[in-house]
Amino acid sequence: MDQVNDPGTANGTDPVRGTARGRAPVPLSVLDLVTVGAGRTASDALRTSVEIARLAESRGYHRLWVAEHHSMPGVASSSPAVILAHLAAHTSAIRLGSGGVMLPNHAPLVIAEQFGTLEALAPGRVDLGLGRAPGTDGATAAALRRTDRPHEAADEFPRQLAELIRFLDDDFPDGHPYARIHAVPGPVQGSVPGGVQSANRPPVWLLGSSGFSARLAGSLGLPFAFAHHFSAANTLPALELYRSSFRPSAVLAEPYALIGVSALAAEDEGEARRQVMTGALSMLRLRTGRPGLVPTPEEAEEYERGMGELERDFVRDWLSNVVYGTPGQVRDGLDALAKRTGADELMITSQSHGGEARLRSYGLIADAYGLPSDTSSRLMRSGDTGLE
Repeated sequence: MDQVNDPGTANGTDPVRGTARGRAPVPLSVLDLVTVGAGRTASDALRTSVEIARLAESRGYHRLWVAEHHSMPGVASSSPAVILAHLAAHTSAIRLGSGGVMLPNHAPLVIAEQFGTLEALAPGRVDLGLGRAPGTDGATAAALRRTDRPHEAADEFPRQLAELIRFLDDDFPDGHPYARIHAVPGPVQGSVPGGVQSANRPPVWLLGSSGFSARLAGSLGLPFAFAHHFSAANTLPALELYRSSFRPSAVLAEPYALIGVSALAAEDEGEARRQVMTGALSMLRLRTGRPGLVPTPEEAEEYERGMGELERDFVRDWLSNVVYGTPGQVRDGLDALAKRTGADELMITSQSHGGEARLRSYGLIADAYGLPSDTSSRLMRSGDTGLE
């Protein structure tokens, strides 16, 4: 079944493909994990998310996504649709989306309704990225899905995806049990007497950290986003599988692959490492069953001094896939990654304890690539050059 999209969006661009700005080799975007640092609250984290979205929009980043996580004290993004509605109210042009909503956790109709509502709030700038993983541990996944067999739910992903797209397009065939059920807001509002509702709807992306979604996205002709930031060893095989499996569709004539990359820039390399160590320690604790708030740089430094060999190996491996350092070093690292993977877009996620370091990093990366200033970016996105 084909996914139908109007070729235009709120800012007159392709709903999937971005445009590289400044000296960037590909479009640059942002993945905000809405992390909560020690001594900070979820409210603090959400305020930072608004600041990041505003900065990303003003500096010419193409899109900003948030990701669904559950039962993690240090990640306040359990409800992407709610966060995206809030971000939509504080921005005007940047694309916003999920990177992603974990489809097996939800009824497809509910997701269609949520993202139809988001599309009505921010016409032409909403992306629906879908993941197959639960975004949490097995027990929490069971609680979310009201089943003690969450892995079986994940295996239902292709069927759930097809059902969701049918709801988004409002095109169940006659005789189908859901033929008279409509996701509202949605296309049905344009087909009833007096209806003027736009038939546009968010483009669907598939997300993955292995080969399953890569192959499925390719076979359906959908854009694909790969989680390089936590599954770097699988990046090249997954992208090759996506490209080799790709079949042109109404959405895309050619493959379009985005990769998430962890990157942080600071004025000097030592400060950059000091900041990314907070994310490394947070991930170490998560992987060893001790999830918590993102530690401060001081706590991370103290912990590192007493690490055992296995912990040091984990941190070393984790940091090897993080692009960090001065703005020039980060730019060179991102350029090399784009060249090595052939990615069509880089989505940067910056992990640190506080929002200040992340905001500074996104600004420094924008400077390193010569992305537009606040004023020129706003004019470019609005289509108003200020000239008569």
